[in-house]
Amino acid sequence: MSALGTLDFKNVKKQYHVKGETLDVLDGINLHIKPGEFVSIVGSSGCGKSTLLRLAIGLDDDYQGDILLDGARIKGTSLKRGIVFQEHRLFPWLTVEQNVGLALENSTLSSNERAKTIAEHLELVGLKGFEKAYPYQLSGGMSQRVAIARGLVNRPEILLLDEPFGALDALTRANLQNELQRIWQTEGITMILVTHDVEEAVLLGDRVVIMEPRPGRIKRTVEVDVPHPRQRADLRLAAIKDDVLSEFGHEHDTALQPAAEGFGFKDYLFAW
Repeated sequence: MSALGTLDFKNVKKQYHVKGETLDVLDGINLHIKPGEFVSIVGSSGCGKSTLLRLAIGLDDDYQGDILLDGARIKGTSLKRGIVFQEHRLFPWLTVEQNVGLALENSTLSSNERAKTIAEHLELVGLKGFEKAYPYQLSGGMSQRVAIARGLVNRPEILLLDEPFGALDALTRANLQNELQRIWQTEGITMILVTHDVEEAVLLGDRVVIMEPRPGRIKRTVEVDVPHPRQRADLRLAAIKDDVLSEFGHEHDTALQPAAEGFGFKDYLFAW
C-alpha cells in the first residue's frame, strides 16, 4: 500500500458570515485518515459534512486550523483529489468517453495515453462497450458509473464521494455500493464518503465518523472491523448500524434522508 493519500484535519474551524452575524459551521475537527482507508462520514443535514469535503477538495481556504495531504497543507484544487457528486453532472452533448476525458484536460498524458486510461477506467466501472453512448442513452446507475470513472481517471490519491448514490433507486444503489467496494479494493486509494444512509456508511467504511450539528463536531468514531468484501446481511454489520443509529436518538429519520446540502456545479468544474 502506498504511503500517499494520508489526510489530516487538525483543529479545523469554519465560519460563515450571514447578514452581519457569524455562523459557526465546523468547530474543532480533528481526524486522521490513513492511506487506502475508506472512511464514511454521517450526520443530519446542517452538520457540516459537505462543507468538510469542500475544504478537503480545496475550494475554500477561509478556515482555521490545517488540512494536510501527505503532510502538505491543501491549497486550491488538485488532480490528487477527485470528487463524485450525488448528481452525475454529465454533459449531454458529449459521449461517455468524452465526459470522462474532461477530467484529463490538465493532464500531461499524450492523446494515446489518455485514450488508454479512459478505456481502462470505463472497464473498471463496468462500462466497456458504452464509450460512444450519450448520457440520454444511459440509466441513472450507468451515468453514476461514468461519474465515478471521471473521478478516478486521474488516479487521484483521494476520492471524495458526496452522497454519490442518493438520487438512485434502492436496487441500483445496492448494486453500485457493491461495485464501489470492488473498485476501492482494486484501486487501493483513500476514499471518503459523505452520506445520510447509515447502512451504506457501515457497509462500505473501515470507520464511520458521526457528526453532530450546529456547529459541526465529531461526536464519535466507530470502527467497522469486518473484512471486505462485505455482505449487507452480515449480522455484525447490523449490530454496528444499530450502534451508530443510537447516537442520533430522535434524529433517526433525519439521518437517513437524502442530503439537502450541495454546491453549484460551477464551483467544481476543475475538481472532478
